[in-house]
Amino acid sequence: MKNVAVLAERAGSLDRDPGDGRTRDRVAQLLLQYGSASTSELSDTLGLSCAAIRRHLDAMLADGLVEARERPVRGPRGRGRPAKVFSLTDSARESFPHTYDDLASAALRWIAQHDGPAAVSAFAAAQVSALEERCRAAMREAGDDPMARAQALARALTAEGYAAGASTIASGGQLCQHHCPVAHVAAEFPQLCEAETEVISRLVGTHVQRLATIANGDRVCTTHIPTDRLFDRLDRNKPDEDMTDHDKTDHIVRTAR
Repeated sequence: MKNVAVLAERAGSLDRDPGDGRTRDRVAQLLLQYGSASTSELSDTLGLSCAAIRRHLDAMLADGLVEARERPVRGPRGRGRPAKVFSLTDSARESFPHTYDDLASAALRWIAQHDGPAAVSAFAAAQVSALEERCRAAMREAGDDPMARAQALARALTAEGYAAGASTIASGGQLCQHHCPVAHVAAEFPQLCEAETEVISRLVGTHVQRLATIANGDRVCTTHIPTDRLFDRLDRNKPDEDMTDHDKTDHIVRTAR
């Protein structure tokens, strides 16, 4: 997880002295702990001069890591300007470690323990329902062709942060997602991937098959999208009334490799 010093370095304003980065980390930790603090309060706590603290705060302001405001005055206002207090910006807060994945995994374990795997699947389906509606709205003009819909879905997923792309391959089409926001949780609970695959199938308008997932250790989440033309070719070459769409897709993918 990037710390404030790394963020400042990327912003280009970190001083050459490596001690400055450590001091700014300490300033950031105090602002996270206190919520907000003035220059003099930070000076007293860290044992540094107010001038030194101001230098660090000015650099952090320039990097968008802190914001300043006047401290509210309670009661009669005295002479002079109110003290200025500093607090972390949202981007700076995001640089600190979070335990969201641990919390989500613990919640799903509790659900599985008390209500069983089916409840986890129901939760996963509910979680992706909002994503499905947003993507469906973005795909409104995509038409009925599965590959055209896959291209539109890739654009919609990219807008959601999945870094997705769709392409045509010998066995049909392929939807690739280069980022998964729930990969660590899905590694333990594949129901999340299964629910997402069902959403992709509904949005594209045909049966699809997941070939790889980031949660399973692959570099990219890859979903195969067969076309009607390939289904027709398979039906001619190997007619089997009992073959499911999943069996057909699996056969097509294995044949194309």
